[in-house]
Amino acid sequence: MDQIDLNIDISKIENHEDYKELWKKLAPIEIKMVEKQGECKHKVGDTFIYKNPYEKPQGVCQALLYVLDLYIWRVELGFPSWNSKNRGVFKIHCPDSPGTVWEMRKKL
Repeated sequence: MDQIDLNIDISKIENHEDYKELWKKLAPIEIKMVEKQGECKHKVGDTFIYKNPYEKPQGVCQALLYVLDLYIWRVELGFPSWNSKNRGVFKIHCPDSPGTVWEMRKKL
C-alpha cells in the first residue's frame, strides 16, 4: 500500500514554541467562486484567503464556511482532490441549492 508523505516531522515538537514554529510553515488557502446559480451575495471571481485552517476569512457566508471546514485540512496537507484534473484544487459546492461552486487551493 502506498503511503502519503506529508513532509511534517512532529517528533521535534516538545513545547508550545516548537508548535508555533511548525504552524508558521502552513500555507494560506485560497477560496474562489467559479460558478453561480441562483441568489448569493458573492460574485463569480470573489476570492478569500484562509491565513491558516483555523483563521476563517471574513465576509464569507457561514453556510459555505461550514462546508469548507470539511475540506480545509485535506487542502492544507496536500491530499489529492478526487474531482479535478489539477489534483491540488478542490471544487466545493455550497449547501444552498442550486448554489455556488468554489475552488480551494494552497497559495504557494
